Amino acid sequence: MTTLLLFNKPFHVLPQFTDSEGRATLAQFIRRKGVYAAGRLDYDSEGLLLLTDDGRLQQRIADPAFKLEKTYWVQVDGEVTDEALTALCRGVQLKDGRTRPAKARRLAEPQLWPRTPPVRFRKQQPTSWLELKIREGKNRQVRRMTAAVGFPTLRLVRVAIGEWTLEGLQPGESRELTLNLPTAQPDRARNARRKPHGGPRKRRH
Repeated sequence: MTTLLLFNKPFHVLPQFTDSEGRATLAQFIRRKGVYAAGRLDYDSEGLLLLTDDGRLQQRIADPAFKLEKTYWVQVDGEVTDEALTALCRGVQLKDGRTRPAKARRLAEPQLWPRTPPVRFRKQQPTSWLELKIREGKNRQVRRMTAAVGFPTLRLVRVAIGEWTLEGLQPGESRELTLNLPTAQPDRARNARRKPHGGPRKRRH
């Protein structure tokens, strides 16, 4: 049997168990021994982080070859435009290459926990929210994507990875699941056997 922990990572917590600089880490929240983060979530981002004691599941979650969809709620600087959403859906050019097409749409301001410290507020500058779903994992990708289309990210919350969501979890809380891990192969392994040729339902919490 495989253990999977769903953890709501707070703002300014590292997605690891130790830190030489004295910053907050998973060790302050996760008491379960023998589990490791599957993938990353930046220090200044919040939301769903998955931890497991099974290397196969860890790879399946973290490896973009499996194309596991990740859903983010993103607060951006300014009123996001139709042109920006279209660009995100088509893929945007970053310094390390073009992103795959994403799913992007406007989002009414979600009912989230207060962030500490709060996002800066400027009376003369509006903000807006969007939902962004991607299936890859470039470094700080969501922030770079929104900046590339003219809307810098102010707050970033990951709310789902595949079928797993934040539902019912407050910052710093976790929920443990026990799974029967199926045998799975990444898409690129299946595609390698072919000749070359020219999302989960969102849940509120």
